[in-house]
Amino acid sequence: MKIHSLMVTDPITITEETSIQKALALMKEYRIRHLPVVDRKKRLTGWITLSDLKQGLIPSMLGDVSLGDIVNRDPYTVSPDEDIEAAARLVCRHKISGMPVINNGELVGVITETDLFRAFIDMMGILTASSRIDVVVDESPAPLRKVLQVIQESGADIISIGHTPLPEERRVCYFRLRPCKTASITQRLNEEGFEVIAAID
Repeated sequence: MKIHSLMVTDPITITEETSIQKALALMKEYRIRHLPVVDRKKRLTGWITLSDLKQGLIPSMLGDVSLGDIVNRDPYTVSPDEDIEAAARLVCRHKISGMPVINNGELVGVITETDLFRAFIDMMGILTASSRIDVVVDESPAPLRKVLQVIQESGADIISIGHTPLPEERRVCYFRLRPCKTASITQRLNEEGFEVIAAID
C-alpha cells in the first residue's frame, strides 16, 4: 500500500507569519495536532506540532517568541509513492506522530500515526467479522506450512496472518479467519503437535 492512498490531501497549512495563537486555534477547529508551514508558493518550510505551540504560547504572549522561532525546519518527510512501511518506520524510530508528504519539493499531503493505524486495522481485517486461531510455531518455514495446510483442509478461509516473536526461535502466529467453528481445527492442530494458545469463533 502506497502513502498516497492514505495521506490527507490538501492539508490545512500556515506560514511563518501566522501567530502561535492562530495556529492553536486552527488545530482546535480542525481537531489536528500538526501543521505544515509553507511559503507563498506552497513549498514546505517547516512543521509545527501541538506540543511545540503549547511550549511557545506563554513566551509569545510576552513578545519574546514567534512561530518562526519554534518551527521545525527539517522535519522527517516521505514521498507519496513510498510504501506505508517507510512512514511507519519513521514514526516508530523517531517517536513522531506524523509528517509531511513531499513530491518534488512540493507539499502534497500529511500522513499521521492515526492513518497508519487505520491501514493496519484494514490489512489485518480486525473490524471484519472473523474467527481467530493463535498457534505457537518454530521459526523454520515447515511448521507454518503445516498449520496453513491444516486450516485450508478444514475449509476455513484465511483473512490475514500476523506474528509475534518468542524466545528460542519461536513465534506466535495469529490466523484471522472468516467466521467459522474453530474446535475441529484446534483439535487437528493439537494432534499434529502444535500448541494452540487461543481459538475464537
